[in-house]
Amino acid sequence: MKIIHIIAGAKQGGAESCAVDTIRALATLGIDQYVICRPYPAFIKLVEDCQLEHDFLSFHPMLKWFQKAKINTIIKREKPDIIHAWMNRAASFTPQQTEMPVLGWFGGYYDLKYYQSCDFFMGVTRDIVKHIQSATNTPDRAYVGHVFGTLEPEGVITKSDYNIPETAKVVLLLSRMHWKKGVDLLIEAAARIENVMFLLAGDGPEIDTYKAQANALHLGDRVIFAGWCTDRLGLLNIADVCVLPSRYEPFGIVIAESWFAKVPLVATKADGAKNYVTDEQDGLLVEIDDCDGLVDALNRALYDKSLREKIIKGGRKTYEKLFSRDAVVKTLIGSYRDMIKRHAAGRSRHSPG
Repeated sequence: MKIIHIIAGAKQGGAESCAVDTIRALATLGIDQYVICRPYPAFIKLVEDCQLEHDFLSFHPMLKWFQKAKINTIIKREKPDIIHAWMNRAASFTPQQTEMPVLGWFGGYYDLKYYQSCDFFMGVTRDIVKHIQSATNTPDRAYVGHVFGTLEPEGVITKSDYNIPETAKVVLLLSRMHWKKGVDLLIEAAARIENVMFLLAGDGPEIDTYKAQANALHLGDRVIFAGWCTDRLGLLNIADVCVLPSRYEPFGIVIAESWFAKVPLVATKADGAKNYVTDEQDGLLVEIDDCDGLVDALNRALYDKSLREKIIKGGRKTYEKLFSRDAVVKTLIGSYRDMIKRHAAGRSRHSPG
């Protein structure tokens, strides 16, 4: 099997990390892959580490037709069995053709107008797949493709790296600094939980706003902005609780990663968490924008020993069932093969509505 991956996302983000992790996992199995992506550090490291053939493109809107033609030339030259377009921009840059199937990947509730070239679709949650099925009226062409939470160690991170006392409790946020992620709510909660450090790992357009909020609440010594960090396992290993306070979150890979790392999870009832997290079984759920509820859940996850043990055990069980690397990659390869077979049978042409 040969796969061409087209990735046109941002320098960093959950969806981009998912693409990189998936391609790495497929590479370890010896699957032939060709990557078309932007020349961003994470993607450069990916193709170098895995020794993958590749092309770098800007995916600039002004160059769309020229770069679509270049992608078409690459496709004709490489003759893949399937093309995997990761998210909106990649799908919109993928030329329409009928020689091999095109898979459009959804990390959220995306608009189908970008996926005119796609024969099949894949969503990272069951609810996203329902969205695709409703929009296309072809339910059999939408596949569930969970992301895996399996993380590899990159080194050793210690609390002292962030000037955190070794005995201090740590609440970890792995997130973009954006209003949708509920970072402001977490900082407000931090002001009401004494003697706990809050490590906020991520970057984004509103990071300065959140720094100002933390300073205004006199939390400069307890709320630490760590910036974007690729060693997610290293950060999870120094955390006592992982939190996902999002207002909008189609899934949130950190859910599966916290389960893998055996760190208690506290999350708001955004779409991803409420569809996969079972309250008090594998995590704690609170209402969106409920600061009182978030404070209570964080305190319970930090200090209720029996509850911590219960949700750690439950989280690991859910991880093994749905989100382990082996399970996810096995399902993905099976989906690829099914798409290739169906396309070859001449039953795959579809234009999204």
